[in-house]
Amino acid sequence: MNIKEETTKMKLAAPLLAASTNELRNQALQTIADTLREHADEIFAANAADLAAAQENGVAPAIQKRLKFDEGKLADVINGIRQLISLPDPLQNVSLSRELDEGLTLYRVSCPIGVIGVIFEARPDALVQISTLCIKSGNCAILKGGKETAHTNKALFTLIQKSVIQVGLPAECLLQAELHNEIDELLSCNENVDLLIPRGSNQFVQYIMNNTKIPVMGHADGICHIYADKDYDKAKAIPIIVDAKTQYTAACNAMETLLVSRAIAADLLPDLADTLLANDVRIRGTKEVSGIIPCEVIADDDFKNEYLDLVLAIKLVDDVDEAIAHINHYGSHHTDSILTENESTAARFMQMVDSAGVYQNCSTRFADGFRYGFGAEVGISTGKIHARGPVGLEGLVTYKYKLFGRGQIVGDYASGKSVFHFKDL
Repeated sequence: MNIKEETTKMKLAAPLLAASTNELRNQALQTIADTLREHADEIFAANAADLAAAQENGVAPAIQKRLKFDEGKLADVINGIRQLISLPDPLQNVSLSRELDEGLTLYRVSCPIGVIGVIFEARPDALVQISTLCIKSGNCAILKGGKETAHTNKALFTLIQKSVIQVGLPAECLLQAELHNEIDELLSCNENVDLLIPRGSNQFVQYIMNNTKIPVMGHADGICHIYADKDYDKAKAIPIIVDAKTQYTAACNAMETLLVSRAIAADLLPDLADTLLANDVRIRGTKEVSGIIPCEVIADDDFKNEYLDLVLAIKLVDDVDEAIAHINHYGSHHTDSILTENESTAARFMQMVDSAGVYQNCSTRFADGFRYGFGAEVGISTGKIHARGPVGLEGLVTYKYKLFGRGQIVGDYASGKSVFHFKDL
């Protein structure tokens, strides 16, 4: 397959998809949900082949967990599609309506970005989430999944593409890249591809950013923190910390570092350590932490690790300001949470921590498009331009200005013959 030729076709198809009605795009989504359910057995069979290969190739257990696409994952993606269908049309929304002069009216109207390339990690449910979000938002999508789920991705993509064509959307609106060398071809398609969203390791994301002229949106790391403040509630704190670390260790919104106020360390850490150990979590901590609970001793500045595993780093701090300074220095600007009953302390933390998501008294694992009501997400962005945090429909649209006139020319305004009066409608 020639990626450049295929993206050229997609660029031509993009205006057709952008002009499609919300009803037609929703019909495509419903057809996808029905088709996936009808063909569940063949999807599961393809996934079994991927899981067997992963086991044979010695893929880490944490990664194997991400590869699995079972009845639970199918139910989740179908629920996500239903949620997407229920969301309002993100296109053709007017965010500005202004009369510049009599008979000269300006509108700012939402529209799709165009052609989006998404290169994602070995999680087959991501393929469903990304493709359906792009369809709902009127974007053409190039999908490149990890080789570990090649069979599952192929089965899912074939069913999704068939559904899209069946309802009458352009056949060129979806493309699956399957070979590794096609990534480099895609990176060179800056004339046809409007945006790249890479999901994977720090090294991989940095490679994408450094080897393309196409704008890139995403995040490289997920070094998330929880700070247990002196005014914490222990009964809330321990379940939140355990959930943030263990509920899905391979996710980028899992907690990697726990910061604890020295004022409560002796009260919290022994009980927390017992619970963490019962959940097979390996504890790493500073020498000061090791004086309270048994742990693997690490240096005071050894807090730049994204473990994606049952490993937790712990450090003691004096107060919220020291916690904020630590997070802003060592964190990845993804998601960070404070455990406190003091509202002013929480407000300071949430104002000063420079992250896409800042929480009070809840797990960092809530950083997710589906849990935000976005109908899943195409990725998470830690940048500050265009989209930030879980990227759902709003992050996949931009806008254009539409100006309607009656023969006006700029020369008349430059000479003073005509005057702007700028009236919002």
